[in-house]
Amino acid sequence: MPLYSIEKVEGEGFLALWEIAETLEEMIVSSAIPDEELENILKYPSRKRQLEQLAVRALLHQCFTKKQYLGYEENNRPFLKNYPGDISISHADKYVGIVVHESKYVGIDIEGRGRNFLPVENKVVTEYEHSYLSDKYHDDQLCVIWCAKEAVYKAMHEQRVDFNRQIEIKRFIPKKEGKLGARFIDSKYEDQILHLYYKMLNENYAMAWVLRE
Repeated sequence: MPLYSIEKVEGEGFLALWEIAETLEEMIVSSAIPDEELENILKYPSRKRQLEQLAVRALLHQCFTKKQYLGYEENNRPFLKNYPGDISISHADKYVGIVVHESKYVGIDIEGRGRNFLPVENKVVTEYEHSYLSDKYHDDQLCVIWCAKEAVYKAMHEQRVDFNRQIEIKRFIPKKEGKLGARFIDSKYEDQILHLYYKMLNENYAMAWVLRE
C-alpha cells in the first residue's frame, strides 16, 4: 500500500503519509527522483533508510506539481531548496510522514503505540501532565504527549529544548483523532500557546503535527 493519505492543511500546506510496502525498485519509480539524488540515497548502508528517503521524495512528488529538492542543514533539519516554506519529516517502521507549509513553521512526529514509554514518563512528563494521566488511557496518553512534544520541538527551530520544562501538553483524553493545546516557553522565556492535532493511525501507531506562525 503506497500513499496512505494526503490532505491540505490551513490552505497553503500539506500533510501526507506513506506506508512503505514496496520493494526498493518500486519506491524508486514512485519517488520520481533525479539521478543525482538517487545516487546519494543509495549510498546509505541501511535498506530501511533508503526506503524512508525514497518515501519522502514520493510524498513530495504527490504534494507538488513542481519538482522539489530536499536538503539537510548541519543540525540535520530538512529544508526544500526551491520552496519558500517549512517542512518536517517523521518515520516509524513502515510509516513516513511529512508536513509542509508555505508561511508557517511545522512539526510532525509518528510513534509506535506499543513501545515502552516508561523512560518518557520519567524524563519528559511535567508535574501537571502527571496529574491527568489515568490508568485507563495511560499508555496512549504518554504516546500522544511524546508525539506532540517532538512535533512542537521540530516546529520551534531551537537547538536545545527541555521537554520537561519548556513544553507542556494540556489535559486530554485520547480519541481516534483530536486537537491538543500546548504551552511552549522559548529560550527568551516567552510563553507561547500552540494548537496541535493528533491521530491514531491504527492500533499500532500514532501521529501528531503542529503549525505555528
